Amino acid sequence: MKMKIERWVACLSVAVLVACGSEGRVEFLSLGTAGTGGIYYPLGGAIASRLSIADSARQYTAEVSGGSVENVNRLASGQMDLAMVIAMTAYQAQKGEGDFTQAVPGLRAVAPLYPNLTHILVPARSAARSVADFAGYRVSVGAAGSGTEQLSRHVLEAHGLTYDDIEPRYLSFGESSAALRDGAIDAAIISVGYPAAAVLEASTTGSMRLIGIQPNVLGRMLAEHPYYSPGEIPSGAYPGVDAVVPTLAVLNWVVAMESLDGDVVTILLNIMQDDRVSLERVHDMAKQIDMGRLASPPVPLHPAAAQWLSQR
Repeated sequence: MKMKIERWVACLSVAVLVACGSEGRVEFLSLGTAGTGGIYYPLGGAIASRLSIADSARQYTAEVSGGSVENVNRLASGQMDLAMVIAMTAYQAQKGEGDFTQAVPGLRAVAPLYPNLTHILVPARSAARSVADFAGYRVSVGAAGSGTEQLSRHVLEAHGLTYDDIEPRYLSFGESSAALRDGAIDAAIISVGYPAAAVLEASTTGSMRLIGIQPNVLGRMLAEHPYYSPGEIPSGAYPGVDAVVPTLAVLNWVVAMESLDGDVVTILLNIMQDDRVSLERVHDMAKQIDMGRLASPPVPLHPAAAQWLSQR
């Protein structure tokens, strides 16, 4: 009897050790998003939550960050595991252009997200009818280290302006909305999917107006920057928007370094393919995710993403 009890205790101890060992092997991974006033953060939180449920070996957390440029830099330094970025940032990072003094050759596309639309806001009373009129204005160009800030440079350049011609303000989406409302800035450039909380707030609590980008300017930008495409902010998207606003679009992506475990990539792609409704409950922009865009990434696909695509 004593021997049986000893064997039982020994088996129980082994079971406990195995369980503890399993718990000890849980890996913690981070997903870089952006500020809390855009779409990256809530959608990234939903993605991290679904990943944590689907992947018993890992726990995922969505991190607030300065946006695309910061996310890529933190991926490259090993401080993040996955990140949400705009296509332009990924493209420039791989080539060592724009804000990247060195190329990030191991950067890989993991999954397509929704398109960002360029929202250019001014107070309704503003005399500006085009970005070309922003000379001397206090303009929010996006948070430092964000994809919006990169895009703002291109938008200004396409209209014959540089930062030397304006007073740039490096504000997050939420800060831009508040500054417009308070009269602390004269205009804001926000690259985000619609409807965006910060733009809704600005147009609801204050008298704001959206400025479009004219076709000739769009044409020049598309010819110079292959990661952009034409876009439209629909009539009725925001209070006071009673006509379609022509603008610039750029696709968002989830990216990672090539060293990321392929299991993580496959689990994420399966969630986005088969469990989209869980993401759509968090934000309507998830409805605009088109997995077919995986075939035309701004940087090479992660090997696991390429394999996943080849099986479809």
